[in-house]
Amino acid sequence: MDVAHRRSGFGSLPAVMRLLVATQLAFNVGFYMVVPYLAVHLATDLALAGGLVGLVLGLRTFSQQGLFVVGGTLADRWGAKPVILAGCALRVAGFGLLGVATTLPGVLAGALLTGFAAALFSPAVESALAREAGELPVGGPTRAEVFAMFAVSGQVGTVVGPLVGAALLLVDFGLACAVAAAAFVLIGLAHLAWLPRRAAAHAGEPVLDGWAEVLRNRRFLAFAAGYSGYLLCYNQLYLALPVELERGTGGQAALGWLFALAAVLVIGGQVPTTRWARRRPPGQPIVLGFGLMSAAALLVALALPAAPAGVWPAVGFVVLLTAGQMLAGPIAQALVPVLAAERRLGAYFGVLASAGGVAVLVGSTVVGALLDPATAPPVVAWLVLAAVPMASALVIGLLARRGALNG
Repeated sequence: MDVAHRRSGFGSLPAVMRLLVATQLAFNVGFYMVVPYLAVHLATDLALAGGLVGLVLGLRTFSQQGLFVVGGTLADRWGAKPVILAGCALRVAGFGLLGVATTLPGVLAGALLTGFAAALFSPAVESALAREAGELPVGGPTRAEVFAMFAVSGQVGTVVGPLVGAALLLVDFGLACAVAAAAFVLIGLAHLAWLPRRAAAHAGEPVLDGWAEVLRNRRFLAFAAGYSGYLLCYNQLYLALPVELERGTGGQAALGWLFALAAVLVIGGQVPTTRWARRRPPGQPIVLGFGLMSAAALLVALALPAAPAGVWPAVGFVVLLTAGQMLAGPIAQALVPVLAAERRLGAYFGVLASAGGVAVLVGSTVVGALLDPATAPPVVAWLVLAAVPMASALVIGLLARRGALNG
């Protein structure tokens, strides 16, 4: 490995940035010990009806993704450290409650606490990482490379967490919740001890001032609207992919292997992909990434008229979708501070995530209905899924052509 690459690696980061990057690994290990198995626990152990299971999972997602803007705004006002610590405390309480709750109100409270916890600590961590990365000396990792390391760290957690959770579930769901809660206790203590208390950039200012500033930034709002398709595309690994596997293979036995394939691609390819992408104009890799996501859905749409083609359309979908996400994700996150003029990063990251949450809420409802053969031919859903990232690419491309992504 050459000198430039050594200076761009995880080991070259200051200690506080290594903590923030490693935080994503720890967060995901703790989260994925429990949440992938929550639906089965609710339906099997607590005998909740399918509609109630869907309600619990939907409220958990909304309390997380939909409220990111709240956590980001609080990070701007109070600083990242107290918001991260508060999020860890709420996650401990939420997992503890999920582990012991036997009634619907208790389960709902636990799910809401676990979701809102992430709405607090995730934008705080991202804004802190962006600010620290912006102060790195010339010749060190770029912001995009730092966010690439952040993505790899999180992906490792999504692989390790379910494996640990599956082992713990051989004993009891409550044990998995207890271990996950203990993990967040350790995460909180690590941040309490080692994360510096930076002065909040907007301490004492009214919350509405921060929201008003973001809403006046038209080029950022246009960017967030275009980029909101990213989370909707990613969500298709959980919504549309299982449907395609069922069609192509008659079952979902390969789903775990396809998730592992996506994880391996990110872990092995994210950093070199981002190094390549950062040498291009910022809009170019984002547009290319959305183009690959569109091609992923078109591939499945083209395979539909044929007889069941086995697992290969699903494999192609996962590869193209993951490649598109690797190109677009870190570059877009690195652009947020530029579009924000280095101000109110928590609020800006929060709005970006919440825009994606709205896209998932609306888009997945529509796509889920279209995937039902009783509603429309299956190809319609996949053509819609191809159109969404193509529209996102057009928006981002237009902004880049007008110079709106250049600071």
